[in-house]
Amino acid sequence: MLGATLALDIATAPCRAVVQSGGWALRISPRQLRLELNHCPRLRQTLKRYLYLLLTQWAQAAVCGRFHEVEPRLARWLLMTADCSHADSFYLTHAYLADLLGVRRSGVTIAAGALQARGLIQYRRGHITILDHAGLQRAACECYAAMRESYARLFTAATQG
Repeated sequence: MLGATLALDIATAPCRAVVQSGGWALRISPRQLRLELNHCPRLRQTLKRYLYLLLTQWAQAAVCGRFHEVEPRLARWLLMTADCSHADSFYLTHAYLADLLGVRRSGVTIAAGALQARGLIQYRRGHITILDHAGLQRAACECYAAMRESYARLFTAATQG
C-alpha cells in the first residue's frame, strides 16, 4: 500500500512502488484518505499496525540479507510473493530477484536452479510456479516463519480487539 504514511500525518512515502503483475487495486485520493482516517479510528489503527509490520519486515530482511545464504532467502521471497499475490505462479526475472536480494544475477540463477532441481519450483523465462509449498517453507530461512508469525500476531490481535 502506498499512502499509509498519512496515518502518521506524513504526506510522502519513503519508497517507490513497482507493479510486477496484473490484478486489481483500490485507489483513494490522499484528501479522501485523510478524511476517512479522521472519521475512522479503527482505519487509522490498522494502517499504523501495517506500518509497524513493514518496519518489522524491513528490519528482518536486513538481518536476513546479512546472515543467510541466497537459496533460503530466495525461498523466503518466493513464499512472501505467493502470500501477497494469493497465487502460486507469478513473473519475476532473475535480474529483478537479484536486485531484491542484493546479490548478483548468477547467484539467483544457481539458487533457483537448486530449488527447481529439488522439485520445489518450476522456473522458465521469468515465470515461476511454486510446486511444493511445504518443501519451499523447509528450504526457506527462519525469517519467513518469523515474518508470518509477526503478521498473524499483529492482525489477529487487531481483529479481536
